[in-house]
Amino acid sequence: MIGMLRGKLIYRQAPDLMVDVHGVGYEVQASMTTFYDLPELNQEVTLHTHFIVREDAQILYAFSSVVERELFRTLLKVNGVGPKMALAIVSGMTVNEFAERVRAGDVAGLTRLPGVGKKTAERLIIEMRDRLPKADANAAADSKPMTERLPLPVDLEEEAENALLALGYKPTEASRMISRQAGQGLSVEVMIRNALKDSLS
Repeated sequence: MIGMLRGKLIYRQAPDLMVDVHGVGYEVQASMTTFYDLPELNQEVTLHTHFIVREDAQILYAFSSVVERELFRTLLKVNGVGPKMALAIVSGMTVNEFAERVRAGDVAGLTRLPGVGKKTAERLIIEMRDRLPKADANAAADSKPMTERLPLPVDLEEEAENALLALGYKPTEASRMISRQAGQGLSVEVMIRNALKDSLS
Protein backbone atom coordinates (compact mmCIF):
# COMPACT_ATOMS: atom_id res chain seq x y z
CA MET A 1 0.00 0.00 0.00
CA ILE A 2 1.29 3.45 -0.90
CA GLY A 3 0.05 5.79 1.82
CA MET A 4 2.02 8.96 1.15
CA LEU A 5 4.15 10.61 -1.53
CA ARG A 6 6.66 13.39 -1.01
CA GLY A 7 8.47 14.71 -4.04
CA LYS A 8 8.61 17.29 -6.80
CA LEU A 9 5.40 18.22 -8.58
CA ILE A 10 6.22 17.90 -12.30
CA TYR A 11 2.79 17.79 -13.97
CA ARG A 12 -0.68 19.06 -13.13
CA GLN A 13 -3.82 19.02 -15.24
CA ALA A 14 -6.93 18.43 -13.15
CA PRO A 15 -7.60 15.87 -11.93
CA ASP A 16 -4.20 14.33 -12.88
CA LEU A 17 -0.85 14.98 -11.22
CA MET A 18 2.63 13.53 -11.51
CA VAL A 19 5.07 13.60 -8.60
CA ASP A 20 8.76 12.82 -9.05
CA VAL A 21 9.92 10.83 -6.02
CA HIS A 22 13.68 10.19 -6.35
CA GLY A 23 13.45 9.78 -10.11
CA VAL A 24 10.21 7.77 -10.18
CA GLY A 25 7.17 9.59 -11.57
CA TYR A 26 3.96 8.68 -9.75
CA GLU A 27 0.76 9.43 -11.65
CA VAL A 28 -2.13 10.23 -9.31
CA GLN A 29 -5.68 11.53 -9.50
CA ALA A 30 -6.31 14.30 -7.01
CA SER A 31 -9.37 15.92 -5.53
CA MET A 32 -10.10 19.51 -6.52
CA THR A 33 -9.53 20.63 -2.93
CA THR A 34 -6.02 19.21 -3.22
CA PHE A 35 -5.49 21.12 -6.47
CA TYR A 36 -6.24 24.40 -4.69
CA ASP A 37 -3.43 23.66 -2.21
CA LEU A 38 -0.74 22.63 -4.71
CA PRO A 39 2.54 24.52 -4.98
CA GLU A 40 4.00 25.66 -8.30
CA LEU A 41 5.52 23.10 -10.65
CA ASN A 42 8.96 21.78 -9.65
CA GLN A 43 8.23 22.53 -5.99
CA GLU A 44 8.06 19.87 -3.28
CA VAL A 45 4.64 18.51 -2.39
CA THR A 46 3.38 15.99 0.17
CA LEU A 47 0.26 13.99 -0.68
CA HIS A 48 -1.71 11.42 1.31
CA THR A 49 -2.70 8.61 -1.03
CA HIS A 50 -5.09 5.71 -1.46
CA PHE A 51 -4.16 2.90 -3.87
CA ILE A 52 -6.87 1.01 -5.74
CA VAL A 53 -6.18 -2.09 -7.83
CA ARG A 54 -8.70 -3.20 -10.45
CA GLU A 55 -8.52 -5.84 -13.14
CA ASP A 56 -7.86 -3.22 -15.80
CA ALA A 57 -6.01 -0.51 -13.86
CA GLN A 58 -4.03 0.49 -10.78
CA ILE A 59 -4.96 4.00 -9.65
CA LEU A 60 -3.42 6.15 -6.96
CA TYR A 61 -5.72 8.84 -5.50
CA ALA A 62 -4.16 11.82 -3.74
CA PHE A 63 -5.31 14.23 -1.05
CA SER A 64 -3.71 17.20 0.69
CA SER A 65 -5.06 16.21 4.11
CA VAL A 66 -5.49 12.99 6.04
CA VAL A 67 -9.09 13.84 6.95
CA GLU A 68 -10.03 14.25 3.27
CA ARG A 69 -8.49 10.87 2.46
CA GLU A 70 -10.38 9.39 5.40
CA LEU A 71 -13.67 10.69 3.99
CA PHE A 72 -12.80 9.24 0.55
CA ARG A 73 -12.06 5.84 2.11
CA THR A 74 -15.25 5.92 4.16
CA LEU A 75 -17.33 6.83 1.11
CA LEU A 76 -15.99 3.74 -0.70
CA LYS A 77 -17.70 1.60 1.96
CA VAL A 78 -21.11 2.98 1.02
CA ASN A 79 -23.07 0.67 -1.26
CA GLY A 80 -23.05 2.00 -4.83
CA VAL A 81 -20.24 4.53 -4.32
CA GLY A 82 -17.10 3.88 -6.36
CA PRO A 83 -13.81 5.79 -6.52
CA LYS A 84 -15.01 8.19 -9.23
CA MET A 85 -18.09 9.25 -7.27
CA ALA A 86 -16.14 9.43 -4.00
CA LEU A 87 -13.56 11.71 -5.65
CA ALA A 88 -16.35 13.89 -7.06
CA ILE A 89 -17.90 14.20 -3.59
CA VAL A 90 -14.67 15.24 -1.84
CA SER A 91 -13.97 17.60 -4.76
CA GLY A 92 -17.42 19.20 -4.64
CA MET A 93 -17.41 20.17 -0.97
CA THR A 94 -15.15 20.25 2.05
CA VAL A 95 -15.24 17.51 4.69
CA ASN A 96 -17.07 19.87 7.03
CA GLU A 97 -19.65 20.85 4.40
CA PHE A 98 -20.33 17.20 3.59
CA ALA A 99 -20.69 16.35 7.29
CA GLU A 100 -23.14 19.23 7.80
CA ARG A 101 -25.33 18.09 4.88
CA VAL A 102 -25.34 14.49 6.09
CA ARG A 103 -26.23 15.46 9.67
CA ALA A 104 -28.97 17.77 8.39
CA GLY A 105 -30.37 15.06 6.11
CA ASP A 106 -29.96 17.46 3.16
CA VAL A 107 -30.88 15.19 0.25
CA ALA A 108 -31.32 18.12 -2.16
CA GLY A 109 -27.87 19.50 -1.35
CA LEU A 110 -26.17 16.15 -1.94
CA THR A 111 -27.96 15.51 -5.24
CA ARG A 112 -26.27 18.62 -6.67
CA LEU A 113 -23.02 16.65 -6.72
CA PRO A 114 -22.26 14.97 -10.08
CA GLY A 115 -23.54 11.41 -10.28
CA VAL A 116 -25.43 11.57 -6.97
CA GLY A 117 -29.13 10.87 -7.41
CA LYS A 118 -31.84 10.95 -4.76
CA LYS A 119 -31.45 7.29 -3.75
CA THR A 120 -27.67 7.61 -3.48
CA ALA A 121 -28.04 10.79 -1.43
CA GLU A 122 -30.45 9.06 0.94
CA ARG A 123 -28.05 6.11 1.23
CA LEU A 124 -25.16 8.47 1.99
CA ILE A 125 -27.13 10.14 4.76
CA ILE A 126 -28.11 6.82 6.34
CA GLU A 127 -24.77 5.06 6.03
CA MET A 128 -22.42 8.00 6.66
CA ARG A 129 -24.02 9.49 9.79
CA ASP A 130 -22.01 7.27 12.13
CA ARG A 131 -18.90 7.12 9.95
CA LEU A 132 -18.11 10.79 9.42
CA PRO A 133 -14.46 11.78 9.94
CA LYS A 134 -13.71 14.26 12.68
CA ALA A 135 -14.10 17.88 11.61
CA ASP A 136 -11.01 19.35 9.98
CA ALA A 137 -10.07 22.67 11.52
CA ASN A 138 -8.07 23.47 8.40
CA ALA A 139 -10.89 22.70 5.96
CA ALA A 140 -11.77 26.33 5.43
CA ALA A 141 -10.89 26.37 1.75
CA ASP A 142 -14.51 27.16 0.96
CA SER A 143 -14.06 30.56 2.60
CA LYS A 144 -11.08 31.58 0.42
CA PRO A 145 -11.81 34.47 -1.94
CA MET A 146 -12.28 33.43 -5.55
CA THR A 147 -10.73 36.56 -7.02
CA GLU A 148 -7.22 35.24 -7.63
CA ARG A 149 -6.17 36.35 -11.09
CA LEU A 150 -3.48 34.83 -13.32
CA PRO A 151 -2.44 35.30 -16.96
CA LEU A 152 -4.88 33.20 -18.97
CA PRO A 153 -3.65 31.12 -21.88
CA VAL A 154 -6.47 30.21 -24.25
CA ASP A 155 -6.60 26.56 -23.17
CA LEU A 156 -7.16 27.08 -19.42
CA GLU A 157 -10.93 27.26 -19.83
CA GLU A 158 -10.84 24.00 -21.77
CA GLU A 159 -8.67 22.45 -19.04
CA ALA A 160 -11.17 23.51 -16.38
CA GLU A 161 -14.03 22.11 -18.45
CA ASN A 162 -12.19 18.78 -18.90
CA ALA A 163 -11.66 18.57 -15.15
CA LEU A 164 -15.42 18.91 -14.58
CA LEU A 165 -16.04 16.19 -17.16
CA ALA A 166 -13.59 13.92 -15.31
CA LEU A 167 -15.60 14.54 -12.14
CA GLY A 168 -18.76 13.27 -13.83
CA TYR A 169 -20.49 16.42 -15.06
CA LYS A 170 -22.22 16.24 -18.44
CA PRO A 171 -20.52 18.10 -21.36
CA THR A 172 -23.27 20.72 -21.71
CA GLU A 173 -23.30 21.30 -17.95
CA ALA A 174 -19.51 21.62 -17.74
CA SER A 175 -19.43 23.98 -20.72
CA ARG A 176 -22.13 26.19 -19.23
CA MET A 177 -20.41 26.33 -15.82
CA ILE A 178 -17.08 27.42 -17.33
CA SER A 179 -18.42 29.71 -20.07
CA ARG A 180 -19.94 31.93 -17.36
CA GLN A 181 -16.39 32.71 -16.22
CA ALA A 182 -14.83 33.12 -19.68
CA GLY A 183 -12.47 36.01 -20.21
CA GLN A 184 -12.09 36.90 -16.52
CA GLY A 185 -8.44 35.82 -16.30
CA LEU A 186 -9.12 33.25 -13.58
CA SER A 187 -6.84 30.29 -12.89
CA VAL A 188 -8.03 26.76 -13.71
CA GLU A 189 -8.38 25.93 -10.01
CA VAL A 190 -10.48 29.03 -9.32
CA MET A 191 -12.77 28.37 -12.30
CA ILE A 192 -13.32 24.78 -11.16
CA ARG A 193 -13.96 25.82 -7.57
CA ASN A 194 -16.40 28.54 -8.63
CA ALA A 195 -18.23 26.04 -10.85
CA LEU A 196 -18.47 23.50 -8.04
CA LYS A 197 -19.71 26.11 -5.57
CA ASP A 198 -22.31 27.39 -8.06
CA SER A 199 -23.59 23.86 -8.66
CA LEU A 200 -24.16 23.42 -4.93
CA SER A 201 -25.84 26.75 -4.29
